[in-house]
Amino acid sequence: MQGHIIITGATGVIGVELALQLIARKEQVVLFVRSPEVAAQKIPGAAAYIKWDSDMESGEWTKVINGAKALIHLAGKPLLENRWTEAHKAECYTSRIHGTRHLVMAIAAASEKPELFISSSAIGYYGSYYRCNDTAPLTESGKKGGDFLARICIDWEKEALAAEKLVGRLVLLRTGIVLSTRGGMLQKMMTPFQFFAGGPIGTGNQCISWIHIDDEIAAIFEALDNPAYRGPINLVSPTPVSMKDFANTLGGVLGKPALLPVPEFVVRLLMGEGGAYAVQGQNVKPEFLEMQRFAFQHPKLAEALVDLIQHNK
Repeated sequence: MQGHIIITGATGVIGVELALQLIARKEQVVLFVRSPEVAAQKIPGAAAYIKWDSDMESGEWTKVINGAKALIHLAGKPLLENRWTEAHKAECYTSRIHGTRHLVMAIAAASEKPELFISSSAIGYYGSYYRCNDTAPLTESGKKGGDFLARICIDWEKEALAAEKLVGRLVLLRTGIVLSTRGGMLQKMMTPFQFFAGGPIGTGNQCISWIHIDDEIAAIFEALDNPAYRGPINLVSPTPVSMKDFANTLGGVLGKPALLPVPEFVVRLLMGEGGAYAVQGQNVKPEFLEMQRFAFQHPKLAEALVDLIQHNK
């Protein structure tokens, strides 16, 4: 196989939409997945469904790396899906570090290396803050954070950077909160609103740096096609908002009040240490995208939420 695009983490919210759009573009898409059967049902039309997980150092999957046009690495155990225990934190960390390390090892061993390696990261790289005005907007040159989420992102990127001299281009996607009705924060917040029990999480003062799923996918397509895209890229909209404003805007779009905040102590009780991150945020600026004149389809929150909810995106 030659000139194909490999995706890990393809059955997640971002991965499914990315894979389907690439298939629609007539690309040869190869999915590295835990369950080829499940992936084939979710994402019909791929060129191949290859068994892979972050613990696999070798196997048949390594041969598929050879001759790839691009390797897009999105895989990682969801951080905030479960209550945080030391075991859960370790699994979240190792799934990202080991998975990236093993992919880079396979790239190094390939006789014909991929032209492009796009590896996930997150705005957690900068550490967690609180209000939108606690710090100046964080750009790609911002300082590294010192908390657990920052350590994951820093070490994750370090593993990916080992491929920088092996491939033509390396892109690090520092993604913010991706808005979709099919998963993530927005889906979770919509449910209580349906029962007139919606509201902000915590005090509502934390800063939410978000991006519409369509803009997330469009930016990844730009990274695929535009040779100017390289290094770390903040994938966030240009208009971060406070959690309180987010909840009020969501309530307005749904025609429901945003009167019942989820107290911080409840979030911490349900999520353990992870609750601390659910009530914090970052004020992140998409400086690289703005310098490249990336055209955001949905830069404003209200319009983005209307589009997502009306079209069930």
